[in-house]
Amino acid sequence: MARSASETASLAPEILAKYEPVIGLEVHVQLLTKTKIFCGCSTRFGDPPNTNVCPVCLGLPGTLPVLNKRAVEMAMRASLALNCKVHERSRFARKNYFYPDLPKGYQISQYELPLATGGWLDIEVGGATKRIGITRLHLEEDAAKNLHEGFSQSASKAYIDYNRCGTPLAEIVSEPDIRSSEEAYAYLTALRQIMLYTGVSDVNMEEGSLRCDANVSVRPRGSDKFGTKVEVKNLNSFRFLQKALEYEIERHIGVLESGGRLTQETRLWHQAEGRTVGMRSKEKAHDYRYFPEPDLLPVHVSSAWREEVRRSLPELPEAKRSRFVASYGITPYDAEVLTASKALADYFESVVKSGAPGKAAANWMQTELLRRLNDSGKEIDASPVSAKSLAELVTLVESEQPCSSPAAPPPILLPRKASALKSAIPPSSRPHAM
Repeated sequence: MARSASETASLAPEILAKYEPVIGLEVHVQLLTKTKIFCGCSTRFGDPPNTNVCPVCLGLPGTLPVLNKRAVEMAMRASLALNCKVHERSRFARKNYFYPDLPKGYQISQYELPLATGGWLDIEVGGATKRIGITRLHLEEDAAKNLHEGFSQSASKAYIDYNRCGTPLAEIVSEPDIRSSEEAYAYLTALRQIMLYTGVSDVNMEEGSLRCDANVSVRPRGSDKFGTKVEVKNLNSFRFLQKALEYEIERHIGVLESGGRLTQETRLWHQAEGRTVGMRSKEKAHDYRYFPEPDLLPVHVSSAWREEVRRSLPELPEAKRSRFVASYGITPYDAEVLTASKALADYFESVVKSGAPGKAAANWMQTELLRRLNDSGKEIDASPVSAKSLAELVTLVESEQPCSSPAAPPPILLPRKASALKSAIPPSSRPHAM
């Protein structure tokens, strides 16, 4: 079993403390449209390979792209939720590079005129709040997917599924404001939650609808000069992101302490080996030979359209947490747990609106309902106990037997209703994983 970066640490804490990590994240979010960004092919995940394709997304000669308005709207929702300025005028550009998963030989992206810039996202680490700047959010098309295993000739050939090619992406680029792997984890967690709340994406990392690359460097603590930047790819889970950053930060410091020089490059994280490996030298903008996309008009976002999208935004997680604490008398920790997803927050609010006291409802949901749902592998959407039923149970317990522990009211008080929760969600027979 591969050891984590922290387990392979070889540098003394006082050496690590001499340096400050500087981290920026590039997050690719697949937008939840039914069709691709420049054609009418389906974006449905899991269909047979190379069935959701057409001459446009395959890059065949003579085809012309047509911009999907819904993709622009979803990117605007994400931008506004991240406090970005959505520009009246943006423009697509061709990003030229050659790779088997890019049938046209270029990617349609945005370069010098992105859809939105200048946003921010607040995170909380160690009880302190920190603001992470967001440089830009731009639209682009996804590439196809290279498959290197699972086929009869995988040892000698690569296979390509073009179903994903042309799926709309929002690329969200942070400022280099992140200073630790814990902050990076918190930033990605908060970003994912906002994308879910706004309905922009299902952000399913297993299906590739949320992907993250990290740019990392180190510098002597107190210096304002950036060090040599390395990009780390293949970070397809939150845990891998944190481990890869820990490893790469220590690798940088080790090279500098030994008198060596770092190379600006792209590296891949290998989880099985617990380390990064070199992939290629890091490209710069001029390597891609960007130029304005000649087959698409500039994107015009009127103030009326922008405000219409802004008005459609739901209450976002941070505002919802503050309101829950103020309105329902629950703790910030309770609010953090109960707003983990929009569905969970809506369920809690329905319980309270059905008559249950806020704090008691929060306690019952956390100690009984969520635990039993987790044991049975269910999400709140699949709860067999309705919000109204839970509210009746909580109200009954609170009115007949005030106690500090909601988990064990006297059985005589709840001859049927208390047992309903247990019978509706039977605990798993499997032992808990350690």
